[in-house]
Amino acid sequence: MPESHATPIRVLLVDDHQVVRRGLRTFLEVQDDIEVVGEAADGAEGVAKAQELAPHVVLMDLKMPGVDGLEALKRLKAEGNPARVLIVTSFTEHRTVVPALRAGAAGYVYKDVDPEALAGAIRSVHAGHVLLQPELADTLLADDSPRTPQGRGGALTEREREVLGHLADGRSNREIARSLSLSEKTVKTHVSNILMKLDLADRTQAALWAVRHGEG
Repeated sequence: MPESHATPIRVLLVDDHQVVRRGLRTFLEVQDDIEVVGEAADGAEGVAKAQELAPHVVLMDLKMPGVDGLEALKRLKAEGNPARVLIVTSFTEHRTVVPALRAGAAGYVYKDVDPEALAGAIRSVHAGHVLLQPELADTLLADDSPRTPQGRGGALTEREREVLGHLADGRSNREIARSLSLSEKTVKTHVSNILMKLDLADRTQAALWAVRHGEG
């Protein structure tokens, strides 16, 4: 666990069930490196609170009355909010996660996740990682997706392929830089080039593309 003097990870809880928010807050508040900065009962309130409170990570339920989690995610992205969104879903809602990840969510966890695993997931997405379950990779990059690139991997340089492989492993820019003995700025440039060449929106889609095309 990070040292106590480190800046806490600011977390916003967005769920329409008060008992769920209370349970999450109770657990997360005992984590030395995580601070719950607010709660919201629906997507519209979640977007407003995210703008007001500037959380690092938003724990977002998908099914909520009014503005649901997917629409809230789209609004956050449209407003340029830098918060990393971690979707909280049930196993029976497995397929509903796909649109959220396509819309830019950093990953997802199931509602019955072990508390320590939830804290780990928050730390992971805050560090820039992508939480991707292998069983969703093909679905997320199915050929019916309008943004799915076809046959563009050949445009990547050898170094860009190396960086892409690390993206597929869910590594952050800092970790990639350390592994390849590069500066973080250089890695960021490589990631930007990869997204441009493959016509992808973000590093999550790049990781998914790599998994599907055997670059990981």
